[in-house]
Amino acid sequence: MSRIGRKPIEIPAGVTVSIDPGRVAVAGPLGTLQQALPLRMTVAQAEGVVTVTRPTERGEDRALHGLTRTLIANMVEGVTKGFEKRLEIQGVGYRAALKGTDLELQVGYSHAVTIKPPQGISFEVPVPTQVVVKGTDKQQVGEIAAEIRKVRPPEPYKGKGIRYEGEYVRRKVGKRA
Repeated sequence: MSRIGRKPIEIPAGVTVSIDPGRVAVAGPLGTLQQALPLRMTVAQAEGVVTVTRPTERGEDRALHGLTRTLIANMVEGVTKGFEKRLEIQGVGYRAALKGTDLELQVGYSHAVTIKPPQGISFEVPVPTQVVVKGTDKQQVGEIAAEIRKVRPPEPYKGKGIRYEGEYVRRKVGKRA
């Protein structure tokens, strides 16, 4: 039995979960999220706890069991606390700034790169070399952070570029004379 799929999901106060066949919606203080789920999985709610059960022990059902539980748990965490990804910018003259709600990056190109936040995502720039991506949907926060990193990924020779906070960039030795 899946250790992750077996765990019940605690529903904190102020969060409502509505379960329809193949769809779960979670509403909380930070907003609402909806997710389509496999019809084979059975999602039940009782006394402030949501449980996910699988119909058979087939490999496909076992894989979907833990996934379904994790998706619902991430939705509950997203509408209560939210998610954030932090990015660091390294390089001489590389910086980020907010222009309204848009993120403007100056990372060594002849022009500034502007990234517009989709609905449900917000950017913060505590210092010019840090960017914080915040939102309620974990998948969307990670995707937008990856798009920002893709503007100028860290290069292995000088380490310049945009990286996740705490990311290790393996350095290479340059030319030897």
